[in-house]
Amino acid sequence: MRLVVGGFGLGIVPALAMLLAGCSSPEPVLYTIATAPGPVQAGGPKIVLVQQIAIAHFLERSQIVRSSENYRLDVMSNDWWGEPLAPMLNRVLVEELGQRLPQSTVIADNGAVSARPDATVEVNIQRLDEDAAGNLVLQAQAGVRATRQTEPELRSFRFSVAPPAPGISGEVAAITTAVGRLADGIAAMLTALSVRG
Repeated sequence: MRLVVGGFGLGIVPALAMLLAGCSSPEPVLYTIATAPGPVQAGGPKIVLVQQIAIAHFLERSQIVRSSENYRLDVMSNDWWGEPLAPMLNRVLVEELGQRLPQSTVIADNGAVSARPDATVEVNIQRLDEDAAGNLVLQAQAGVRATRQTEPELRSFRFSVAPPAPGISGEVAAITTAVGRLADGIAAMLTALSVRG
């Protein structure tokens, strides 16, 4: 049995291919959070272990969340994180704490390097998006615990940062600044922990 396709049928194939190509969405633009340098602090536990950061479920997506104001999520369909947000925040925070605490060795709990820690850091990110005024809001809880302690030292943080430019690139730059401020606060907690020890 032979299949015979008329001239009309052959013309539909290229037209259909062009139509499908026109409907495809453009490649997403990928973003990353940079490390922000901060003040160097003396002291600190010798080995600091940063646990995997927990983030609010509405932030657990490839697309960048622009805002969660007014009971709705404004998600950027074509602006994505270059890696999952929680591991990226973990990586950045480890680097920033290492820079701020040069007398400490800071490692991540999910990395290849392991050691018995003198202190552990736990972080919950509750919000990381813009408010109604267009300012980036980072809201978090942090706990630091010396190995000998049963209960962690807890602190809540809330930072509001005006983006330096409009659009997603400005929001990501503001996130970089806010995460750097969070690292400043956690570094101070770790330094106080080592002084009390």
